[in-house]
Amino acid sequence: MLNSKLKYSLLAAAALIAGSAGTAQASYCSDGKTVTFAGIDWESGAFITEVMKEILSKGYDCKVDSIPGNSVTLEQATANNDVQIFAEEWIGRSDVWNKAAAAGQVKSVGKTFVGAAEGWFVPEYLVKGDAEKGIEAKAPDLKSVEQLSDPKIVELFLDPEEPTKGRFLNCPSGWTCEGVNTAKLEAYKLGETYVNFRPGTGTALDAAIAAAYLQGEPMLFYYWSPTAIMGKYKLIQLEEPAYNDACWKELTTADGKRDAGCAFPSVEVAYGVNSTFAGEAPDIMEILEKATFPLEDVNASLAYMTDQKVDAVAAAKNFLQTKADVWGGWVSADAKARIEAAVK
Repeated sequence: MLNSKLKYSLLAAAALIAGSAGTAQASYCSDGKTVTFAGIDWESGAFITEVMKEILSKGYDCKVDSIPGNSVTLEQATANNDVQIFAEEWIGRSDVWNKAAAAGQVKSVGKTFVGAAEGWFVPEYLVKGDAEKGIEAKAPDLKSVEQLSDPKIVELFLDPEEPTKGRFLNCPSGWTCEGVNTAKLEAYKLGETYVNFRPGTGTALDAAIAAAYLQGEPMLFYYWSPTAIMGKYKLIQLEEPAYNDACWKELTTADGKRDAGCAFPSVEVAYGVNSTFAGEAPDIMEILEKATFPLEDVNASLAYMTDQKVDAVAAAKNFLQTKADVWGGWVSADAKARIEAAVK
């Protein structure tokens, strides 16, 4: 009889736990712990971070926070568990992240989005012209990075502060892509003919591109998608030698050789999380596994930020208000109802 009562008690407890699993309560957050996000400052990363912060805070009663910094610093902070979630980690791009992953300190979860691309770009009007704007094609044969060493091509991109060289517009210092692009400039033997210009912030990078484009000026720059820039302007990606693992390892290792360059690998973007946190918060990991943003919705949200002149917080709220059909499948029914009520 005692065994029967014990069995009943266990079954009742299991049923209670199962019933509570559908409610909006994340176990990691139940004792007041804070989920700290990497405060990444590029548009898509900032937008996605704010969406996920809202989902956890409004839907699951989590205390959330973010700390600012460049990507390398924030990746190390994730490895140290000072940051728990890096919402847009480009897997395989960072020496810091690769070493932390190999040491078991961090792991990738889910797919933040799919179909992204990155590379070196020029405006389409530079190659094809723009009759409507009265712009003639100044480099109709430009197709690849190999041609960038041609003095006639270099002249198109003259640096205003060092006019004997061209200007390559890189990522801000501290971004993972800045180090890769710097390695590529050396590998492509362009270090002596181009100024490796690093804007101070992602906003400054976008402003430089927008200003040159609107004036119909030539420019050579690194960029990626999803972004508002890629959605608003017509750009041409320059061809590079095909990607290969050996080349990429040299480009992304601090002491790697710079003998040859190659294209960026196919993009894998995931939620980068601290491994200890992942083990302590399986319910949050389940959300991240499901939370894949459609690329077109990210581009639309970034264009919304630009056109409406709003920040990532406002864009996240707009996304949650208008795209419940997208994010609703990532969360429990109870959490979905709470989030919808909170963002009305």
